[in-house]
Amino acid sequence: MAVRNNPFKPIIKKIPAPLRNRYFLILALFFGWMIFGDKHGVLPQWELQQMINRLEDEKRYYIDNLRQTSQDKRDIESDKEKFAREKYYLQKSDEDVFIMVGNE
Repeated sequence: MAVRNNPFKPIIKKIPAPLRNRYFLILALFFGWMIFGDKHGVLPQWELQQMINRLEDEKRYYIDNLRQTSQDKRDIESDKEKFAREKYYLQKSDEDVFIMVGNE
């Protein structure tokens, strides 16, 4: 019976023993799949959290915008002429309007 020499044997011997263990390799592949490959892994969860943060920021923006619009509506209903003059610089035909800009 002839003895066959495996040409990869020196390379395999250089790999640390735990990495050559088939159970370790199976567990490493399993955890790698569960962390990065699964739909409930780290990357999809991070992307979902980023989406939640962006949507909460948009929600705050629209709530603030809604408050400002409601305040403008109340101002219009209370005094239409004052609102038109202050917001849109409207004037009567026989008057001049001067806009004073403060140093802010």
